[in-house]
Amino acid sequence: MNRYLWASDPVSAQISPGVLINDRYQVIAPQIWLDTQPEAPPYVPQELPEEIIPYLRLFPQRLHIPEVYGVAVLGEEPNTAEVILLENVPIDPEGNLYPAIVEQWHHTKAIRQVYWLWQILQLWTPLSELGVASSLLIPENIRVQGWRIRLLQLFSDRTISTYPQPSLTALCDCWLEWIAGAHPSVLGRLEQIWQQIGNPQKSLDEISLELNQLLLEKAAELPLRLQVAGGTDQGPMRSSNEDSCYPTEADLRSLTEPPNDLLIPNFTLVCDGIGGHEGGEVASLMALQTLKLQVRALLIEIAQQPEIVPPNIICEQLTAIIRVVNDLIAKQNDSQGREMRQRMGTTLVMGLQIPQKINKPDGTVLENAHELYIASVGDSRVYWITADYCQQLTIDDDVATREVRLGRSLYREALRRVDGGALTQALGTREAQILRPTIGRFILEEDGILLLCSDGLSDRNTVEQSWQEFAKPVLKNKISLEAAVQSWIDLANEKNGHDNTSIVLTRCLLSPEPPALFEPKKVEAELPTAAYPVETELTEASKALLYSPATQPEAGETVDVQTVKQGTWLTVLTTLAILAALGLIGYGLWRSFVPPTTPPAQETPVNTNE
Repeated sequence: MNRYLWASDPVSAQISPGVLINDRYQVIAPQIWLDTQPEAPPYVPQELPEEIIPYLRLFPQRLHIPEVYGVAVLGEEPNTAEVILLENVPIDPEGNLYPAIVEQWHHTKAIRQVYWLWQILQLWTPLSELGVASSLLIPENIRVQGWRIRLLQLFSDRTISTYPQPSLTALCDCWLEWIAGAHPSVLGRLEQIWQQIGNPQKSLDEISLELNQLLLEKAAELPLRLQVAGGTDQGPMRSSNEDSCYPTEADLRSLTEPPNDLLIPNFTLVCDGIGGHEGGEVASLMALQTLKLQVRALLIEIAQQPEIVPPNIICEQLTAIIRVVNDLIAKQNDSQGREMRQRMGTTLVMGLQIPQKINKPDGTVLENAHELYIASVGDSRVYWITADYCQQLTIDDDVATREVRLGRSLYREALRRVDGGALTQALGTREAQILRPTIGRFILEEDGILLLCSDGLSDRNTVEQSWQEFAKPVLKNKISLEAAVQSWIDLANEKNGHDNTSIVLTRCLLSPEPPALFEPKKVEAELPTAAYPVETELTEASKALLYSPATQPEAGETVDVQTVKQGTWLTVLTTLAILAALGLIGYGLWRSFVPPTTPPAQETPVNTNE
């Protein structure tokens, strides 16, 4: 794949196409360079220039903000100049810039116009804190790729002189022309919000609440159909499976009608256990069972609220829930005296589509606001895939990411460290107070596939290299979700067979027609009988963490077959009893940790990726 870069220094725009810079970078168009040696590490000065630091600290916003790739040197000594090269920029696979927001504004639907403005407003605070909010006041710098806003580069507030200094009033002036050309169905409401932005008595929180209300109203007017499938596999080189995921085919087959279950298809989960087969699979299973109980309670509580629960409140509740799960696993570690690397734990990625009802000003009640919340801890990942692109929605909690966020290193440099891929946090390994789950809110407003996976699939960029084979057939219902899950598991075993693999797919369709393949009997007939185990079986070593050794036969003891069968049922009943007890404990802890869902008077802006 070609690696196109953005040369951030405007001087580079004067270099003619075809010129080769530093015997490596070929100029394709003004400020667009192609790295002809992508396998070789780029040059990076020993002391990072000050203008690079905001890019590093904004790494959690990589869905919207480019990343520093390296530095090129222009000119000859002593008159040399260093040009910062950016990757993860809004450039398509052919080397063309994605359109500026001003180019696409009049050609897009109302929901997307509001969603673009929402994202800009959420970026305002983090960019202001780092002195680069001017980047949001330059229309040509704001590019769009489908639903998301992407910036070409960051501009320091201290050096910009041709544009207004950053303030909400300046942002209001920037939006004036856009809002005047908004879709008629949102024009009046956007004009009201625009007037509030220019009012010094209105806070950013209040403006965000108004914009969020409009965003959810427009989203709720669209139809939404969700279908889900998942599976897990121990892989060819592992003797046990430490992963857990939800839902699996067994979960789906247990339902006569999927809509009867509050969690399916709204809740998806992948956990990758840590601590070996003597603990990792127990930790991942504990996390799965406890989260199912608490998320179900959260959905019930949100459904009972008369008004919209703002994103920041839901994010706080999800954080509290995850910390409760963390403490349950941590207490299990403490009770068994497990220390340091012996402590069991698990990664977590979770997708939660919350169908909040929307009361419109005219009295109409809409059933689903299309909100999708993503939570992650560790290095399992979530991807959003459409027919045109694949986007990683999460960032890994590893040493490389930590070094970048602290401003110490570029991401590619940090990945080359021996410990670059080592996890910096996981559920259950440490106390909840220092756990920092990453939670983001997205809006479903286009057809797409939500992919949750453990690193058994995501390692070696397997998703990025294979998504195009699956996207269109799945979205067009030419292959079932179950078949896609199994095919991706097979690919993971072939490419990354060193690990377990878990995958959960959600097909999100905004079309009123039912999918042709959504026939439970037909889908069941397509599946190989051995593709998905009916129930997860713990290894004997892992059972020892949960069950009394008194239930295990001594060496040399003969066991009657009927006794074995009875013991199996006792094991199952004991497992259910223990999980139920853990769930009740977790629910009690959740009620003590989770704040009430009554919306506050103001809303703290929520970043779209954190």
